[in-house]
Amino acid sequence: MLRNTFLGLRRIWADGGYAGKLVAWVHQLRDVCPIVLEIVKRSDAVRGFVVLHRRWIVERTFGWLGRWRRLGKDYEFHTATSENMVRVAMVALMVRRLARRRRRRR
Repeated sequence: MLRNTFLGLRRIWADGGYAGKLVAWVHQLRDVCPIVLEIVKRSDAVRGFVVLHRRWIVERTFGWLGRWRRLGKDYEFHTATSENMVRVAMVALMVRRLARRRRRRR
């Protein structure tokens, strides 16, 4: 069942446009694992561009992943391969950060 795939998921941030069916889906998942859904909504009183709480984290991460040539387009036949390439990209990013931090400490 699809529910067993998301056992490691603890928190979901979603745009206000996803509030309908996503709320019901997360409610069903709560039977299997403790999960928190936060809907990020834009205030109607604000005009123009506004950075929304937590949304920039998702956009920044997509930007990092977009730097990887293999993730630039969907070349993979299997979704598991695409998922693993995202993991490889994030591991490489974290290793670079840890190496930079270690160099600063010396």
